[in-house]
Amino acid sequence: MSYLDYKSLCRLSMTNSVMRCAANDDHPWRDLYHKDFTTEQTEISPSNGWKAYYAATKAVMDVNEEWYRVFKAKSMRGMSRLWLKADYVKCVHPGGAVYTGYHNVLQSWEIPFDWDQQFNVHAHDVRVRVLGNMAWVTLKEFFKAVAEPLLTTNVYELHNGQWFMVHHHSSPIVDMGITEPMLFL
Repeated sequence: MSYLDYKSLCRLSMTNSVMRCAANDDHPWRDLYHKDFTTEQTEISPSNGWKAYYAATKAVMDVNEEWYRVFKAKSMRGMSRLWLKADYVKCVHPGGAVYTGYHNVLQSWEIPFDWDQQFNVHAHDVRVRVLGNMAWVTLKEFFKAVAEPLLTTNVYELHNGQWFMVHHHSSPIVDMGITEPMLFL
């Protein structure tokens, strides 16, 4: 299975009926999912099969990567396309400020986008989980100018076949040596 990739499996499914049957079998898609994304989700059984789950996970991964391209480019137009236009979307910036609603969330990005510094951000340890029309992505954001990564959760919602961000929460790693009880309340 190590030689198989997403494009090859899709091409295989278009050759003839025997290959289409083989390419639509759940086992190669499950193996490919674990190869390309994560082995953490061994206990799940996707209701629509592994092929659909792989495609949904890839779509969320793609929109998440697009979100970081837009972020690096400091594009308000791009941000406005990726966020769901709803009053319940939320954004929590690393300083702890919480913004609710599409317009407030977009406004929250205007200030950092006006800064002169470039956002040289890289995402690592990216994990995607899809459940119906909701998906969440956990990752670590590494900024060139900052030594410690930020822990980030991005939540996406599926509308009319397109994934939109509905929640972004990015915060610094807490020193677990701190025993302040109010920290966790």
